[in-house]
Amino acid sequence: MNLPFFIARRYLISKKSHNIINLISGISMVGVAVGTAALIIVLSVFNGFESVVVSLFSVFDPDIEVTVLQGKTFHASDINADKIRALPSVISYTEVVEENALLYYKKRQFLATIKGVDSSYQEKSPIDSLLVTGKMVLQEDSLDFAIPGYGIAYFLDLDMKAPDNLISVYIPKRKGSITGLPQESFSSEFIRPVAIFSVQQDFDDKYMLVPLRFARRLLDYTDELTGVEIRLAKGADAENVQEKIAGIAGPKFRIQNRFQQQEVLYKIMKSEKWAVFLILTFILIVASFNVIGSLTMLILDKQKDIGILRSLGARDGVIKKIFFFEGLLITLTGAFAGLILGLLVCVIQQKFGLIKLQGGGSFIISAYPIKLIATDFLYVFVTIGLIGTAAAWIPVKRITLSLRKSL
Repeated sequence: MNLPFFIARRYLISKKSHNIINLISGISMVGVAVGTAALIIVLSVFNGFESVVVSLFSVFDPDIEVTVLQGKTFHASDINADKIRALPSVISYTEVVEENALLYYKKRQFLATIKGVDSSYQEKSPIDSLLVTGKMVLQEDSLDFAIPGYGIAYFLDLDMKAPDNLISVYIPKRKGSITGLPQESFSSEFIRPVAIFSVQQDFDDKYMLVPLRFARRLLDYTDELTGVEIRLAKGADAENVQEKIAGIAGPKFRIQNRFQQQEVLYKIMKSEKWAVFLILTFILIVASFNVIGSLTMLILDKQKDIGILRSLGARDGVIKKIFFFEGLLITLTGAFAGLILGLLVCVIQQKFGLIKLQGGGSFIISAYPIKLIATDFLYVFVTIGLIGTAAAWIPVKRITLSLRKSL
């Protein structure tokens, strides 16, 4: 066994001549353990919220979205749809037309975005699982229906049971000048809402789903599209499929995966997570001063032992290693305890949801979500290891050098 490590381990568990040293060492371990556990818990909570947000956005955002790089619309024939549909991982290819519109309902009006989708959206989209009321039907034979978001329904004060439950949709005409007469400046049609969806406020306040043919009729389109939404089979390699679709579509189109569609949101979430990580790391650095203090007092307490070791031929390097290992043992013992404590708290929260969200009844989840990621444990352990190394080296270097000068 390594002699410096053996002696350091004995110093860690043995009783010191001054009880205050044992107390400070214990406080140091507890401080590191609590800081480590806090890091694990906070990172896991952020992971949990990220998973919830991703799951919500995945209901509305497709796995891959195809839009044109220049301009707003393109012709459906500009993309080889059959070739994309034939890809093994593709389960849904939905043609989309989006446009801003004025919605009018019983003297209430609201600016929203109508999203015209073809029949495959009704069959493959998971949004039907998040309907507040009604059923997922956009068209039946020649009839067209609308599904507005919860925010739109709230602002319009929709009465789903009213017999005259019709929304007027107004869109500026593509051709012609704006006049004082609405019928000459706007295209308009009535549509009946049959359901209300609730995904996330950004979507709920913005979108109303309508059939593709309804949107094209209002906009005087033939085969124009503003985008194509593609959904993939579970477990598919999205990056690989994205590259294949880009090759099929050509340089005229922008091909974005789910994270690229909401790039700003995901970047903010990541930056918040690591900002909190850095803040807690600084707290751990402050806690490491206890390690420096306990190690300094231990060195002073073991002056007689240092003299004996010198008499036996131990060099300065050996003595440095003893107390350096002692500092590392204090830090790493606290780190291991903190990792276990953090893991235990996270597992309990996952199983039982003991810590509830304030106003949890208005959220889709009632308790703080938890998601454990192995790399977070690795990052935390490495971070604490570096802090512990610095905390152990500072007093060892200064005090042993001063001892050598005094001899």
